[in-house]
Amino acid sequence: MESSIIYTHLKNPKHQSIVDNVLNLKRINLDDALYLYETAPLHLLGYLANFIREKKHGNNTYFNRNFHIEPTNVCVFDCKFCSYSRLYAHKEEGWILSLEQMLDIVRKYPEDAVTEVHIVGGVHPKMNLYFFAELLREIKKIRPKIHIKGFTAVELDYMFRKAKLSAKEGLQVLIDAGLNSIPGGGAEIFNESVREKICNDKVDAIGWLDIHKQAHVLGLKSNATILYGHIESIADRLEHLDNIRTLQDETQGFQAFIPLKFRNKHNDMQHVKESILVQDLKMYAMCRIYLDNVPHLKAYWPMLGRQNAQLTLDFGVNDLDGTIDDSTKIYSMAGSEEQHPALTTEQLVNLITQAGRTAVERDTLYNIIKKYSSS
Repeated sequence: MESSIIYTHLKNPKHQSIVDNVLNLKRINLDDALYLYETAPLHLLGYLANFIREKKHGNNTYFNRNFHIEPTNVCVFDCKFCSYSRLYAHKEEGWILSLEQMLDIVRKYPEDAVTEVHIVGGVHPKMNLYFFAELLREIKKIRPKIHIKGFTAVELDYMFRKAKLSAKEGLQVLIDAGLNSIPGGGAEIFNESVREKICNDKVDAIGWLDIHKQAHVLGLKSNATILYGHIESIADRLEHLDNIRTLQDETQGFQAFIPLKFRNKHNDMQHVKESILVQDLKMYAMCRIYLDNVPHLKAYWPMLGRQNAQLTLDFGVNDLDGTIDDSTKIYSMAGSEEQHPALTTEQLVNLITQAGRTAVERDTLYNIIKKYSSS
């Protein structure tokens, strides 16, 4: 790449060595990643991340036509960062959708209007494995072709333990009912001491990683996330990325990685300042640089806001999620930039093309449905 000559004579020899490795598509280790994260200027990180992004995907930026079903925000767990859930002891403050109400959401969308339904929510003790298996079967009766991406590892772990099944056995029940892939939520931060402070009563890092491993073994693709910008250190973030990279070496089952920005509204961590945009962009760039074996880096536009999501496209991101259709409250309840997250296909295409990228509609498994011209 001719423009790489810009960085062939860096003043910092250690930067030069790391940059040479990245530009030659050689894997960097944790020590080099930490040094780069802590000392490199934003423009250098952005350059390297964009170099990798364009090596993998050219100018393409992906999106899909999707909507969410959030069965409940009532939850048995007490995550300190969560603005969304209501404790089961105070369930009257939350919502609980019936099976028929959820199916009515599916019926709203004509067969060709969407390609994916994303099902996530709180952990309600009465919504067990077999309840959700029935939901999946009924969705497939209504929309046989729709891709069902459902349930974080936190939800799955609770379902499986209550049903007294292993992760592999429980996943097979859901696969048989129609589950097609699983999202990446619930990972938060894998560092044990930080996790103890912010979400100590739900599945730990080992459990989260094992559920995704078993999903990959059974042929399901999944995503992975990190919750960043709270009380964790940069080293904690990189340790988290390293766990994902290590499992991906083994299974090749992760499709996309999604950094999720901590928002401090209406939760028990309101005293923690949110990261600023420069820090967000550095985080996205480092994820792209370090996760050399995860194909896609996704920015969840309802969380960042539309303009900030556009900026991430120059810092390694090649996917902006989907149309969503105002069907999620997870981040709007936490004070995210988008209080009513919904974009039409045309608006999402415009968002991408205005940033100088080529908009590509995909299905959940990244098969291309339509490529849009820049005009």
